[in-house]
Amino acid sequence: MTRQSQFLRRRLLQGALLAAWPMGWARAQGFPSRTVKTLLPQPPGGAADRLARVIGEKLEARWQQPMVIEHKPGGGVVIGTLATARAPADGHTLGLLGSSMSINAVIRKDLPYDTVKELAPVARIGYYTVALLATPAVAANDIKGLIALAKQQPGKLSFGSNGIGTSAHLAGEMLNHMGGIQMQHVPYNGAAKMYTDMVGGQIPLGFAIVSSAESFIKAGQLKVLGVTSAQRSQLYPEWPAIAETLPGYEAVNWAGYVVPSGTPKDVVQKLADDILAVIKQPDVAKSLAGMGIDVAPQGPAEFEAFVRSEVTRFAVLAKPLSGRMQ
Repeated sequence: MTRQSQFLRRRLLQGALLAAWPMGWARAQGFPSRTVKTLLPQPPGGAADRLARVIGEKLEARWQQPMVIEHKPGGGVVIGTLATARAPADGHTLGLLGSSMSINAVIRKDLPYDTVKELAPVARIGYYTVALLATPAVAANDIKGLIALAKQQPGKLSFGSNGIGTSAHLAGEMLNHMGGIQMQHVPYNGAAKMYTDMVGGQIPLGFAIVSSAESFIKAGQLKVLGVTSAQRSQLYPEWPAIAETLPGYEAVNWAGYVVPSGTPKDVVQKLADDILAVIKQPDVAKSLAGMGIDVAPQGPAEFEAFVRSEVTRFAVLAKPLSGRMQ
């Protein structure tokens, strides 16, 4: 290649880059241009709903565009996740998802979407505090006592979760496996009905995000046997970790925003920048702490790597659980 042709080639490349850069920059600067929708795979009133509303209000003020929340529960969060994957890839539809996104990628062979290929991570918010709750009638006040009780009554105890393939479901099956017990799983379409059944004496145990159950806990209608994180929660240090009785136990539930794959990278980055800026605001940080959320923010690249690592981790965790997660 002659020096002149090298010079011409370099100038052409520079021109192409200059032409492309303002387009992406202008697109991101003009975003959003209309109402932005957040899809939730849970029913109204739960922890994810409250989180979406707190962040949505701040984004609405920041963008001067309406933010709406649309609930699409069911199918172990598959319905809402599918709706996110199939939404227009323009950044105006986000999904607020959690660990079930990674768990289902491992245990569900019938998913109507490819988690890694069809969903683009935008921003991780952090981790919910999840705990095993029991009714006062349960003759155990900690995990050691529960395991002893379950061994005395094999197959008699049952635990609820917010659906098949959720982190709460995984938490229960891990307890079964590691504790050598046989509790039966009862899936619910959200935690609200589970709390009603627990308080009504229909089911003795349930895994749930503790902030959504605080009113029942304070009223003495439910008690906490242990949290599912590897260590005690900094927000609720009075409650022991299940891992204190069963070393190696951990079943956390993260929260983060995703968009359909194919959404322009500059738009994804703007979404991430704005969401992460919002959760740094003191009043938002205070609200998240009140919801029992341990803030652990990540941008698009970090969050994508994290989701991939979670899929790998859950593949290892789910292997000994065999068909229990179906």
